[in-house]
Amino acid sequence: MSEENNTDLGEGTENETAPESQSTDEAEAIRKTLEPQKSPIDNFYNPEGEAIVELKNAVIAQNAHPVLSDVSITIRKGEFYYLIGRTGAGKSSLLKTLYGDLKLTKGEGSVASFDLKKIKTKQVAFLRRKLGIVFQDFQLLNDRSIDDNIDFVMKATGWTDKAKMKERREWVLNRVDLGTKGFKMPHELSGGEQQRVSIARALINDPDLILADEPTGNLDPETSDDIMKLLRKISENDRAVLMATHDYSLIRKFPSNILKCKDGKVVESNLEDAII
Repeated sequence: MSEENNTDLGEGTENETAPESQSTDEAEAIRKTLEPQKSPIDNFYNPEGEAIVELKNAVIAQNAHPVLSDVSITIRKGEFYYLIGRTGAGKSSLLKTLYGDLKLTKGEGSVASFDLKKIKTKQVAFLRRKLGIVFQDFQLLNDRSIDDNIDFVMKATGWTDKAKMKERREWVLNRVDLGTKGFKMPHELSGGEQQRVSIARALINDPDLILADEPTGNLDPETSDDIMKLLRKISENDRAVLMATHDYSLIRKFPSNILKCKDGKVVESNLEDAII
């Protein structure tokens, strides 16, 4: 609006400004109705975030047998994706390819700047330092305390300074609300607490990506909700999360992006289509 119009608005009467204000409001209302309406799922993307997972025309294979073909996906920092599909549809094979357990031989793929086609066996350990992996069955070492479980992973990934290890261990356990339970053995914790330890372990090396394979599969509904809230909070702190699940009730309660493995493909989906 020009300076002259601004002066008129300041000095004119209320009756003089009302029609212009009303006209502006009506025009804005009309403009909004004509705009393309965004799907609710658009709110879950982070287009400005750094791409952590990129696959292009990739073939996911087990023992040279293709499980998924023509896979093209991008997952960025700050994004949370569910990975769904029937048992045997290829979810675990896709996750294993992303963390370097299965070799990508066709198509293109990168995770945390590692080229999945060119990565050498000795480099896989360095890739996994950029990732956090959470399993359904926790995979804790039952012969040692929670503190020692965390320390074991830290030593295996190159940590040597005891003071820094202690500081980091305390940080990750506090992050999952287990700061006072490091002295306990795994069997002394509930299933939900053990899964929290698994998530704490996954956070040790400040990963760019969390890969969670059915992390709530062995938990009751209330505990599952707690784990979901924790994983969602992690993604909101500028990390990418890809979570395989069969639990559609969780997806309804905590909606986000969905990738579906079906008929040898991976496609973006919404909850209604996902259930079919």
